[in-house]
Amino acid sequence: MKKNKRTNIVSKLVLLFFVLAFLVITGRFLYIQVSGEVKDQNLKQLAKETREISFQLEAERGKIHDSNGMILAYNRPTYRVFAILDEDRKTRTNAPDHIVDSADTAKKLSSVLDIDESEIKEKIDEGKEKGRFQIEFGTKGRKLPQEKKEEIEELKLPGIHFLEDSIRYYPNGMFASHILGFARQNEEDETAGVTGIEKEMNESLSGKNGYIYYHRDSYGNKLLNPNEVVQKAENGHDIYLTIDQKVQTLLEDVLSQVDEQYEPEKIMAVVMNPKTGEIVAMSNRPSFNPNDPGKVKNWYNDVISSPFEQGSTMKIFTWAAAMEEGVYDGKEKFKSGKYIINEKVRAISDHNDGKGWGKISYDTGFRRSSNVASSKLVWEKMDPDDFLKYLKDFDFDKPTNIDLPSESQGKILFDWPAEKLTTSFGQGSTTTAMQLIKAASAIANEGNMMQPYIIKKVVDSNTGEVMEENNPSVVGQPVSAETANKMMDLMASVVNSKDGTGKNYRLKDYTVAGKTGTAQIPDPDGDGYLPGKSNNMYSFVGVAPKDDPQLLMYVAVKQPKLRGDETGSEPVAFIFNNVVENGLHYLNIEPDKESDDDSNEHTRTMPQVSDKTVKEATKDLENISDNITVVGDGKKVVAVNINEDEEVVHGQHIMLITDKPTIPDLKGWSSRDVYELGTLLEIDVKVKGNGFVTKQNIKKGTKIDKNVTLEVDLKKP
Repeated sequence: MKKNKRTNIVSKLVLLFFVLAFLVITGRFLYIQVSGEVKDQNLKQLAKETREISFQLEAERGKIHDSNGMILAYNRPTYRVFAILDEDRKTRTNAPDHIVDSADTAKKLSSVLDIDESEIKEKIDEGKEKGRFQIEFGTKGRKLPQEKKEEIEELKLPGIHFLEDSIRYYPNGMFASHILGFARQNEEDETAGVTGIEKEMNESLSGKNGYIYYHRDSYGNKLLNPNEVVQKAENGHDIYLTIDQKVQTLLEDVLSQVDEQYEPEKIMAVVMNPKTGEIVAMSNRPSFNPNDPGKVKNWYNDVISSPFEQGSTMKIFTWAAAMEEGVYDGKEKFKSGKYIINEKVRAISDHNDGKGWGKISYDTGFRRSSNVASSKLVWEKMDPDDFLKYLKDFDFDKPTNIDLPSESQGKILFDWPAEKLTTSFGQGSTTTAMQLIKAASAIANEGNMMQPYIIKKVVDSNTGEVMEENNPSVVGQPVSAETANKMMDLMASVVNSKDGTGKNYRLKDYTVAGKTGTAQIPDPDGDGYLPGKSNNMYSFVGVAPKDDPQLLMYVAVKQPKLRGDETGSEPVAFIFNNVVENGLHYLNIEPDKESDDDSNEHTRTMPQVSDKTVKEATKDLENISDNITVVGDGKKVVAVNINEDEEVVHGQHIMLITDKPTIPDLKGWSSRDVYELGTLLEIDVKVKGNGFVTKQNIKKGTKIDKNVTLEVDLKKP
């Protein structure tokens, strides 16, 4: 009886235990069913994440073109290789989709990625030991070109996959770099503009990302009925600039030559169409390669961002103001040399140490760039306050509002008598190069001052529809057409008269009107100015042809290293003369000077040479250029760096790519030439230094391998 009693008690306890366990489990199920959570994990969300997948569809950043459609910046596709280590990962056919043999994988990958076999194997084995799902292979496994991706795919290595990336690429290297700026990946892993047009037009260039969404199985494969949703990406707009690739190239080349020869602190240059305000070319030194902006010496576009004392180029506006006020008599004479308005104000001296040229006319004073003449015009002929009004009419008190970021403006110093005098000849008060060339457009364009702009239009990259377009705009009329024409005559005398300061700026085929400038540089450690002829800012603003202005150019060279009897005008004239003379010929502007020698025309039209034999092509190019490189030892021309019917500037480098291309001897080539060759041969290029090529990593005559990178060292001669 006692035994049965104990059995009943145990049975009841067991039954009670199972009842409690059932209630707990049932309660747990009910809780899970109601709450949908286990250990703070939302089961619906977990199921959704496991069953559903979405990917971002990246919008392609828009391209940047020159005025003729030449691509100056675009997104270049690259790839990142990664390896899956999870042994449960399989393909739809149940084949392994993970690294099976680390030694074999490392051996085959090392030959393509240029990574030591042992390093790859170590990464794979370490990843497996730590239970990682996948690994990458560092910087050498990223930014792979299409050719390397295809080469790896041919190895058919299980577990090896790719992610597509893109990098912003500038095919011309250090070309218009302060205009274009550059773009790079930000913290959100999006490409964003940092400087230049890339920054100014970042929103238009970026576009909008899309996405793709679908259901998948446990292996990650898309289901037969995946409920797929696709939101297409909206690619960024294309930007067309006003700059002309040919004229910009002329400018870049001569700036590099002057930079190498004279080693100045800075060079600024800008070319404008004075009738429209379009910026045809613009550049600075120091400059940088936007493909490798890590070693930038100067971020600023000095043409628009660096105000400075202009010197005598400002006399253009002093004389124009006096003419417009009706107080100017060019034949009236004055005593040059020194000028004192009272004992409290320092004497104004002419630039020849105050010696002057005796009694001369005001017209002669302009040609000789007399400081005394400009001071007397402001102090005696005009009311200084009236002169200030004209400075403001020429917009020297405000930025130009050009469509580029980070513009600065100068400052008019006009509080004290000495400041009113010195401002008349460009000392004390400051302006930017862009402010000055904008003001000069009024003189070159019959009194109509044009709004400078560099963005020609914004185009939908998918449809070709023009979304925005800039057009010429008159933003002021500071002087009359009569005054502007008189000033053009006076400026022409600066260049073409025997006593003018601008004789170095005469062109062979075109009449130039312009004004020279020599500005002292303030001593950063004192109250005065730096001594010596190399411690000046030398400049020139000029327009040609004089009677029908097509190009207006401003050049400034700061602190060139002048030797012996060299003058500051020599580097400035070398830049101006080469760009304007060749630029006008390229633009097919009829010369306004008679020439007895028609055999030295500056430009020719490029004939059709592709698909011709090398012998035929070189013969066709005999009278086009004397700077021709045949790339390779093939018999047929398959590509050329200049399109058919394009204008070829005298001495321009023509590259003929044969059907058996090899690496040429690059010694003496410019960086722009090397980048152009890389584009034609479809190989990556890496440039170190500035100047011209002295070393190359691939020997002359080596057959082209699209998987290698051509590296060159540049040095100044």
